[in-house]
Amino acid sequence: MKVSFFTLGCKVNQYETELLKEEFLKNDYVIVESDDNPDVFVINSCTVTAESDRKTRQMVRKYRRIYPESIIVLTGCMPQAFPSDAEKLDSADIVLGNGTNYKVIEAVNNFQLTGERQIIVEKHKKEQVNKTINNFYGRTKAFLKIEDGCDRFCSYCIIPYARGRVRSKPIEEIKKEVKTLVEKGFKEVVLIGINLSAYGKETGLNLADAVEAAAGAGIERVRLGSMEPDQFTDDVIERLAKVKTLCPQFHLSLQSGCDNTLKLMNRHYDAAYYAELVSKLRKKFENCAITTDIMVGFAGESDEDFEKSLKFAEKIAFAKAHIFAYSVRHGTVAEKFSGHISKEEKHKRSVKMIEVTKKTQNDFLNSQLGKKYPVLFENRGEKGFFEVYTPNYTLVKVKSDEDLSGEIIDTYLKTVEKDYVIGQI
Repeated sequence: MKVSFFTLGCKVNQYETELLKEEFLKNDYVIVESDDNPDVFVINSCTVTAESDRKTRQMVRKYRRIYPESIIVLTGCMPQAFPSDAEKLDSADIVLGNGTNYKVIEAVNNFQLTGERQIIVEKHKKEQVNKTINNFYGRTKAFLKIEDGCDRFCSYCIIPYARGRVRSKPIEEIKKEVKTLVEKGFKEVVLIGINLSAYGKETGLNLADAVEAAAGAGIERVRLGSMEPDQFTDDVIERLAKVKTLCPQFHLSLQSGCDNTLKLMNRHYDAAYYAELVSKLRKKFENCAITTDIMVGFAGESDEDFEKSLKFAEKIAFAKAHIFAYSVRHGTVAEKFSGHISKEEKHKRSVKMIEVTKKTQNDFLNSQLGKKYPVLFENRGEKGFFEVYTPNYTLVKVKSDEDLSGEIIDTYLKTVEKDYVIGQI
């Protein structure tokens, strides 16, 4: 039997797809590409925006047309948050939430026996995150999910409903999983979660405990995924700074640099706190990169509010920023807000914010020139160039005729090209 996968959304979804792959492999399936006529096709969905839901529906219908005889499985955040909407997608033979995707083999077997649609969506349970992977297929670095769920309830966000409350992977499980990945030859592990900086909240631990556990398991590099900024204590920063294998890059989701907008968003910090946190990190981690996400055009964001956010982004001088316009998410508090902004105005604000953050990104890249970094060689791209990343996540393109995938090699940063740097071994 052959199975293929299509994953939408974040790194946590990518990790969970790896878990699903292992379930199928244990049951004698062969993993194939999507064009290899699979017997089972699994779509792991995202629901962070309405556009994510649209893409999910599109993929389910597309692969039903392409493979009318295959078993189509829909799982992930979309069915978990909106089970009735997912159930209406009758192109899917099996519908699982991300809290029940571990039942995928059982569901496939039942469908084969009975021919009846399998719809298994249950509320998230309170137990810790315990499932672990043994490999990360086709990659040179591995993601490691150490946390699930979110308790923040930002006014624009559906994720707490799709992922449940904060749940953390036990320290011993983190150590065990990292050791397994080291044995498989991985040199870098990226710790990820839905609200990563909330790790250990329910067990009396914190993010530093998880990082120390991963680093102590023999991996050469530990990197942190996207984080919320409001749970970094001075003690956590001090402990993280002592972990020499921790990569000095911090993706701290800002969303807005204006206090009025942050309050409307129900974010749990203000601009002054965020700026102070960035200052502390830059003092403790030499040449670290601060990257972020910024939303523009949130409901009620005035011209003055936007200008404050724009100036704040310029002041922080992000190494890289993902800019996106607010879109109404059904089921959230902000859906009922007044003061929604036109599509045209959101586009104008996006252009302005991108212009500011592209300049700070370019300034950061130029500040890296002449430095030498140990970089992890990953995939060879066009014209023999590898796309590699420094510890502080500077994207470097290096030309080599040798297959250096998976190697960590000292590389000099020579010149800036667009949003990356040309390097030389």
